[in-house]
Amino acid sequence: MFIADTHCDTLFALGVEHKALNEVMASPERLAQGGVCLQTTALWTGPKGNAGDVAGIVAAEMSQVPVLEAAGLRRVDDPAEAKQGGLCFMLSVEGGEVFEGGLETVSAWREKGVRMAALTWNHENAIGYPAKGGGSRGLKPYGIEAVREMQRVGIAVDTSHLNEAGFFDIFARTDKPPMASHSCCKALCSHARNLTDEQLRLLIREGGYVGVNFYPFFLSDDGKADADTVAEHIDRICQMGGAGIVGFGSDFDGIETTPADLRDASELDNLLNALRRRGYSEEAIAGIAGQNLLDYFARIS
Repeated sequence: MFIADTHCDTLFALGVEHKALNEVMASPERLAQGGVCLQTTALWTGPKGNAGDVAGIVAAEMSQVPVLEAAGLRRVDDPAEAKQGGLCFMLSVEGGEVFEGGLETVSAWREKGVRMAALTWNHENAIGYPAKGGGSRGLKPYGIEAVREMQRVGIAVDTSHLNEAGFFDIFARTDKPPMASHSCCKALCSHARNLTDEQLRLLIREGGYVGVNFYPFFLSDDGKADADTVAEHIDRICQMGGAGIVGFGSDFDGIETTPADLRDASELDNLLNALRRRGYSEEAIAGIAGQNLLDYFARIS
């Protein structure tokens, strides 16, 4: 089965927190044990946004790319390349601060292999405003230009962490559906980072993508979660008509606590079994596990 995960912060854990490769949640060994074929690894701009050392943090993360390659992970430029076999990884960006130097920076990061980019983290930037305290303002004028340029060069626009007004601006003012690489359902957990039913319906209707996050406080209001809780969020999206646009966005190495039986990438089989217990066929599970992501990138190419 082709299994893909659309978000982890392993490069930050290695390059900035200086964790050893065998200590991280998405280590090569744990990814292999979990059957992961493609892991998207984020270049996070850091916990302070522009108030921090964005360039230094991203450089430290990029310095770990050869470490992953030396450990046996094959770097790919497109999810479809991962179908050829082996343990693969693909780059994303978390935080549009890296694009603030002008539109040419978008194509520059695409040339470095970035295939998806979250427009914000938890801070306002030149592109827009975050879901956490970002208010009702939409994308900034430069943000619209940057999103259009991302779409032009082949970077999937990632709305995880973006506020609702910015989310709706993407659909209203650009021509390709975005994704949410690591988000959950607000109807099941009221956290500000989660997607409303209105947002989910739009992603479903327009052919976007949602990678369901494993962070317990995005999964349940009391922060108690297991693989079945993750499956509940996946199931809700499927019941809304989104069986073809949902998958996994673990947030491993970016979360300080995990579901009880999804402590790292090696335990992904617990999630597959939770879906089986809910009556999902092997074909449906294969879609959720990875085929839906392949189909999404084919739609936006």
